[in-house]
Amino acid sequence: MTDEIRERLRRTRRVATPWNDDRTRGIGGTDLDALLERWANGYDWSVHERRIDALPWVTVPAGGAGLRVIHQRSADPGAPVVVLLHGWPDSVLRFERVLPLLADLHVVVPALPGFPFAPPLTAPGMSANRIAGIVAGALDELGYSRYTVSGGDVGGTIAELLAAEHPDRVAALHLTNVAPQRALTADPAKLAPDAAAYLARSAQWFRTEGGYIAEQSTRPNTLAVALGDSPAGLAAWIAEKLRSWSDESAFTADELLTWVTAYWVTGTIGTSFTTYAEPVALPGRIDTPTVLSVFPRDIKPEPRSYAEAFLNVREYVVHPEGGHFAAWEQPEAYAGDLRRAVELGG
Repeated sequence: MTDEIRERLRRTRRVATPWNDDRTRGIGGTDLDALLERWANGYDWSVHERRIDALPWVTVPAGGAGLRVIHQRSADPGAPVVVLLHGWPDSVLRFERVLPLLADLHVVVPALPGFPFAPPLTAPGMSANRIAGIVAGALDELGYSRYTVSGGDVGGTIAELLAAEHPDRVAALHLTNVAPQRALTADPAKLAPDAAAYLARSAQWFRTEGGYIAEQSTRPNTLAVALGDSPAGLAAWIAEKLRSWSDESAFTADELLTWVTAYWVTGTIGTSFTTYAEPVALPGRIDTPTVLSVFPRDIKPEPRSYAEAFLNVREYVVHPEGGHFAAWEQPEAYAGDLRRAVELGG
């Protein structure tokens, strides 16, 4: 951490609200104060930076600026290939705890364009569809013609697009959610009763919890100023999501700060909104064999009948613990389900 950032944190102008510690109104003031105090006095980014830098990074020619990926090779040249796709508001760090469990596979973890650790994104148009094409091109460059794709959140949407656009290359899918954009256009009359009921629950979630989506998708420039210039604002915006979408003990304070600091030091909070602000075109149905992992603390877990309306769900696995960042929270369970998908893909 630089002295400049520490000074910004120490000079934070805290704004009082009538709901200071009501978590239904956003991050609690007491929690945020403790987090900012730790960030300014005690947290050491350099320790985590060295660990992140030591990952097997390569930059692959794709998409103009190149795609930066973690490329963990198996000792077996013929081992299956898996591609792990992160979401928002995280980064490749979502998969740190899974990587050691997949040493017998070839693993590719792209730093998605606009997100931490990726080359700077300066032009519009980086939709999920375009990112899927860049990832496919990078995998070609790495010499991989057949692979299993795993992901959730934004990464899950990109995984679905990869499977739809490259059915000859994507052997199987492992997802933790169905692309959330599908709920905006799905016809309840064409769904099973519990799937139609899920649409109603999803709509309620968007009304009560989806305000961040509305802002990031419609006014990203305005929001980027507030979050990109204020470490306290950035921490509040991201930490609220990390804590409310996961199990209570999913993150220590330093782990949470590492995920937040990744956005601060790379200056990517504004560009991470790209897949919210750019339109996405999804296929009607995907025939690729799919394993869907369901974790109870995720934001809006789908019933099997809803997922089957869009995906070829071969296995639907419900776990007793874990949330939106399942690869981090429950790495063994996540890796186990991923291996089920690898087996499905042959």
